Amino acid sequence: MPDDVEDRVKQVVARVLKCDLSAVTERARFTQDLGAESLDSIRLVAAFEDEFEIEMDEDEALQVQTVGKAVEFIRKVIEGSPS
Repeated sequence: MPDDVEDRVKQVVARVLKCDLSAVTERARFTQDLGAESLDSIRLVAAFEDEFEIEMDEDEALQVQTVGKAVEFIRKVIEGSPS
């Protein structure tokens, strides 16, 4: 399952930021490497919530700077949410 979360995060990032999936690596930074602007960050949070059917703390989520950290953050939210 961990790979599934990572794959889904990368697909969401590529779709929302309209970038090539190959550019979406674990170390890729949303703003510096993938060209995200502030509005894109908010769109990403909403897209992750839709994709994983979770609620994320928006302030915390907007502090996440890399794809790898987003995967970790989402895993924590998923593990902490009642299913």
